[in-house]
Amino acid sequence: MKPEYWNRAKRALVRRDPVMARIIRAHPRVHLEPRGDAFHTLARAIVGQQISVKAAQSVWNRFAAHVSVVSPGEILKAKVKDLRSCGLSERKCEYICDLAQRFADGAVQVHRWPGMDDEEVIGDLTQVRGIGRWTAEMFLMFNLLRPDVFPLGDLGLQRGLQIAYHGGRKISLKTMKNRGDALRPWRSVATWYLWRSLDPLPVEY
Repeated sequence: MKPEYWNRAKRALVRRDPVMARIIRAHPRVHLEPRGDAFHTLARAIVGQQISVKAAQSVWNRFAAHVSVVSPGEILKAKVKDLRSCGLSERKCEYICDLAQRFADGAVQVHRWPGMDDEEVIGDLTQVRGIGRWTAEMFLMFNLLRPDVFPLGDLGLQRGLQIAYHGGRKISLKTMKNRGDALRPWRSVATWYLWRSLDPLPVEY
C-alpha cells in the first residue's frame, strides 16, 4: 500500500528541486512499503542498525526463517544461541528479546503513538533498550508513515546527499540540515529516493 501523500510529495519535489526530479524520474514504479505491525518494524530496524542494507537483509531472512513468525511470543521461545546463529550480535539479541518482553508485558504503549508528534514518539521509543534516534526515525517513516522525517545519522542519507548534490564530497551536518530544510514537508520521501539513488532495491522496515 502506497502512503496516501506519496504522489503529492513526488510532484512537489519534482517541481521544486531538479536533483530530486532526476532521481524520482529514474525510479518511476517504486514507493515506500509500509508495515502495519509495530513490533515487526522495530525488530527489523534493530537488526539493521550499523550494517549495510544488504547485510541486514541477509541476517533478517535467516532470523525470520528461524522464528517462522516474527512476534514477541515466538522470539521469547527462541534460544539466544539460535538467534546468534542467524547472524545477530549478542547485543542485538538482547535488544530484540527485551523488546519482545516489553510487547508481551504490555509495557510498550503502541496505541498512543499515532496521536503523538514525531519528537514525542522518538522520546517514547528511545526509552526502550537498544532503540536510539535512528531506529525511532525508521519507525516513524515505515510504520507511522510520517512524511517529514530526515534521519541525519543515517549513512545512506549522508552518502546520497553527498553524491547527488556535492559531487561525492563530504558535507557538514549544517549543510545536511540546510538541504533538508529545502525539502520540507516531504523529507521522508526525499530520503527514500536518495536511498534509491544508491541502491535500487527498496529498503524495508
